[in-house]
Amino acid sequence: MAYKSLRAFIETLEQAGELVRIKTFVDPVLEIAEITDRISKTPDRNKALLFENTGTGFPLLINSMGSERRMCLALGVKELDDVMNDIEDLLKKISAPKNGIIEKLAMLPQLGKFASYMPRVVSGRGACQEVVMATPDLGKLPVLKCWPLDGGPFITLPAIHTKEPNTGVRNIGMYRMQVFEPTMTGMHWHKHKVSARHYNEYKKLGKRMPVAVALGGDPIYTYAATAPLPENVDEYMLAGFLRKKKVELVRCITQPEIEVPADADIIIEGYVDPGEELIWEGPFGDHTGYYSLPDWYPRFHVTAITHRKDAIYPATIVGIPPQEDAWIGKATERIFLTPIKMTMVPEITDMNMPVEGVFHNLVITTINKEYAGQGQKVMNAMWGAGQMMFNKILVLSDGVKASGIKIDDYKDLARYVINNINPVTDVYFSQGPMDVLDHSCSKLGFGGKMCIDGTKKMEEELSVPLVPFKLSEQFSAAGILKKYTEIKGINDKVARDYGIGVLFVAVEKNRINHVPELHEQICREPGMEGIRMVLYVEHTVNAGDIADVLWRFCNNLDPKRDHFYGGPGKNILGLDGTRKSKKYDNFDRPWPNIIAADDKTIAAIDKKWDELGLGEIIFSPSLRYRTQLYRGGASVLDNE
Repeated sequence: MAYKSLRAFIETLEQAGELVRIKTFVDPVLEIAEITDRISKTPDRNKALLFENTGTGFPLLINSMGSERRMCLALGVKELDDVMNDIEDLLKKISAPKNGIIEKLAMLPQLGKFASYMPRVVSGRGACQEVVMATPDLGKLPVLKCWPLDGGPFITLPAIHTKEPNTGVRNIGMYRMQVFEPTMTGMHWHKHKVSARHYNEYKKLGKRMPVAVALGGDPIYTYAATAPLPENVDEYMLAGFLRKKKVELVRCITQPEIEVPADADIIIEGYVDPGEELIWEGPFGDHTGYYSLPDWYPRFHVTAITHRKDAIYPATIVGIPPQEDAWIGKATERIFLTPIKMTMVPEITDMNMPVEGVFHNLVITTINKEYAGQGQKVMNAMWGAGQMMFNKILVLSDGVKASGIKIDDYKDLARYVINNINPVTDVYFSQGPMDVLDHSCSKLGFGGKMCIDGTKKMEEELSVPLVPFKLSEQFSAAGILKKYTEIKGINDKVARDYGIGVLFVAVEKNRINHVPELHEQICREPGMEGIRMVLYVEHTVNAGDIADVLWRFCNNLDPKRDHFYGGPGKNILGLDGTRKSKKYDNFDRPWPNIIAADDKTIAAIDKKWDELGLGEIIFSPSLRYRTQLYRGGASVLDNE
């Protein structure tokens, strides 16, 4: 389904009961984000929000794709798997052998239909250019400051258009933009990103780099900008395929080399000069739930701002999950499953990225296993597949086929996986490229990976017999807590009640090599036999809250560096998901703080809540994390 404008999408959301209009003035500085955080983390009240009074001439839409239903409405489907099925059908038709002329001719309409989705540049101006600001000024847009320690306001939902200077190949990516001046922002281009490569090519040529930023329009444009496409695949071809209608583009007014969607809401035109000094950009409360810390990035200079007469400014916030980006990620998980399994890893049957893993950190994959070592084959293939190279923890299972377990039934799947591993032989450690936002790596963008092969083992793969886990009656969490005072919490519920041989332990680290030594001691306690893994998190984390434990653990772990084995047989895997420091871990990089709203903003929204039309008050999710914050601002003090 193609939306002719962002307003058309808003009308659909409203008709579906998925939108709330807020007429009271709400400040884009911290207040809009705080309201959105409360709504997005309350499943039965989770709606898109249209802030109609932002103190500017533009309403602001946020959380518009912040649920599975709204993501489906954005893509014009009933279920996210509908897109996957369309892609699978297309790939099968294209790749199937064509034996005769009749079969080949039968393919032409299908190929012609696909060709009709290719973007087209039209002459003249588009709706996105109905109004041209006489003097471009980013201050006239309701740009959000989302979190108290952010370096400033950030444009959070931009589709950034660049071209490779030698080939003219277009790329559309989504990168945050910190606003520094009325006509200048930063460009947060990580070194792995296509736009960064374009920038480097312009730098070699000694030329200015034309750039354009599109905001709004069909929500599929926004999704396409986030999609992990191969470098030379046009994002607007994907958008045309998803909306079943080609994207019409118009040339920018001051940067005519760049084309943008004619029906977008707002266009920001400008350039980056590769010869100019970089700017110190950040911090920013990021999708990991931690602040990404400042660094040097290119400057973007605005040469024009154009917009529709009825333009709406789209935005999002990211932070401690779940947020809107979780559902954008879920769409990617479903849409790109078929290309991965049909072109690179055909034995894959399904894939799932739990929200606690914030995309790359944790990926669960089920396979159709037919021979010994197939799990390792899949592991290596996936870590070489596009943005899957950033994956930190990969969990493999054949449980879906073997026992009918659903991939999102985490309790049953975890039991199946843990019962099918020998931690010594079936957990694999490697290292390679990591997301630049991964703060656990000892070196920026390079760190450890772990694959847990929880597939049913064939005879060739067995070193010792595997037996189903059952927690020993001798095990005593209370006894361990009493004996080891640095342990502030133990979650043995998953082991005791669900038969999953894993313990979660919250520990207050106070010396060098503390966690490995503690692990060895715990593993020798009565009743530990059969336990496969012990996951350690910081003492401030509630060990009983599995979602929070996994979120903190996945963020803070470098698997290759932070694993160790304990017990008499050295067969119980320990994984240190605590914060790393120079003092106790010889960790030299700055460690970021977790994200939480400040007391002043929380109080202001509590006071304003009754005016918002959002029903009974929802208290700030940040309150539960206040005791987990470190001293030292966005970057943690080393002696904390």
